[in-house]
Amino acid sequence: MRPRTIPSREITPAAPYDKWLIFLILSLIFIGLLMVASASIGTSDHQLHQPFYYFYKQLIFFFLGIALGSVVVQVEISVWEKLSGPLLIVVMLMLALVLIPGIGHAVNGSMRWIGYGPAGIQVSEIAKFAVVVYMAGYLVRQHDDVETRLSGFLKPMLLLGIISILLIKEPDFGATVVIMITALGMMFLGGMRLRHFLLLFGSVIIALTTLAISEPYRLKRLTTFLDPWANPFSNGYQLTQSLIAFGRGGLFGVGLGNSIQKLFYLPEAHTDFLFAVIAEEFGLMGVMVVVLLFTLLVIRILGIGRQAQKLGKHFAGFVAYGFALWIAIQFMVSIGVNSGILPTKGLTLPLMSYGGSSLLITCILLAVLLRIDYENRLMKLGLRD
Repeated sequence: MRPRTIPSREITPAAPYDKWLIFLILSLIFIGLLMVASASIGTSDHQLHQPFYYFYKQLIFFFLGIALGSVVVQVEISVWEKLSGPLLIVVMLMLALVLIPGIGHAVNGSMRWIGYGPAGIQVSEIAKFAVVVYMAGYLVRQHDDVETRLSGFLKPMLLLGIISILLIKEPDFGATVVIMITALGMMFLGGMRLRHFLLLFGSVIIALTTLAISEPYRLKRLTTFLDPWANPFSNGYQLTQSLIAFGRGGLFGVGLGNSIQKLFYLPEAHTDFLFAVIAEEFGLMGVMVVVLLFTLLVIRILGIGRQAQKLGKHFAGFVAYGFALWIAIQFMVSIGVNSGILPTKGLTLPLMSYGGSSLLITCILLAVLLRIDYENRLMKLGLRD
C-alpha cells in the first residue's frame, strides 16, 4: 500500500501574527494619512507655502512608528511586567517636569510637551500607555485584594489621582478622562465587586464633574454643546462648523478633497476634527466604514486578551484589555465631540488624526499587542511554556 500523501495545505505552518489585526491597523493608518493630506492642504499651503507639509510630517512619524514598533515587538511581555512600576514613576516625573517653564513648553495655551520642534513629545500620551501597563501588573499582583477588599482598588487610585492632578495642571482634561475610565474598566474586568465598582465609578464621575465646572472655559464647553447655535460665532463656533460638515456630507459625501469646511472654517480640521472632514467628503457611508474598522479592531484586541487569559498569561490579557478600552474610549469620544454628542474636547482619532506623539505611542501599543498574540500562538503550538 502506498503511503498517504498529505496535502501541502495541511502542513503549512500557522502565521506568527494576526493577519486581520494587521489589515485593520493598516487600513486605519492609510485612511488617516489620506485624510490628513486632504484636511490640512489649505492650512498647510497658507501657513507654510507647502500644501503637503503636515502630510509629509505625519508620514515621517508613521515610518518612525514602524521602526519603533519593530523593536518593541521583540520585547517579551514579561519584561513589561517587570518595568510596569518604574515606568509609571518615570512618567509621573515627566508630567511634573512638563509644568516647569523652560523644560515644558506650551502649544495653544497648554503646557503638554517636553522638547522643542520635531523632538517634542506629548507626555500625556506616554502616561496613557504607562497607566495601562501598571494597572495590568497591579491586577495580577493584587488580584485577591481587588476582588475582596475596598483597599484593593483604592491604592492605585491614589497614584492615578496624582497623575490626574498633574494632567489637569497642564491642562489636559481629555487625557485625564481617558486614563481614569480606562483604569476603572480594567479593574472591573479584573474582578472588582460590583458594589465597589459602582462606588468608585460614582466617585470618579463626581470628581471629573467638579473639575469640569471648576474652570469657566470648561463649563462653557459643557453648556455650549447642548445648543451650539446659540453662540455660533463664539463658544459654539467649532461645533457648528463641524455639524455643517456632517450636513454637507449627506449619504455619500462631496468627494475626496472637495470639503469646504476644511478651508479655514473648521479649526483643527486635521487634528481634533478630522472625523468631521471624513463625514463631509465621504458622507454617512464613509463614517460607517471608519466606525466599523474601529469596532472590529477593538473586538480583535479583546479576543487577543481573552486568549492570553485562557493560556494563563493574565498580565498580557489585562494589557490587551486596557489597550482595547483606551482605543475604544478615545475613538468614541472623538466621534462624539465631532458629531455634537459630547462637549468639545481635544482628543485625536487614534491612528488617523495628525499628531506625532499620538501616532508613535499607538504604534508602540500595537507592537505590544502583536507580541502578545505571537506569544499566544507559540503557547498554543506547544513551543513556549
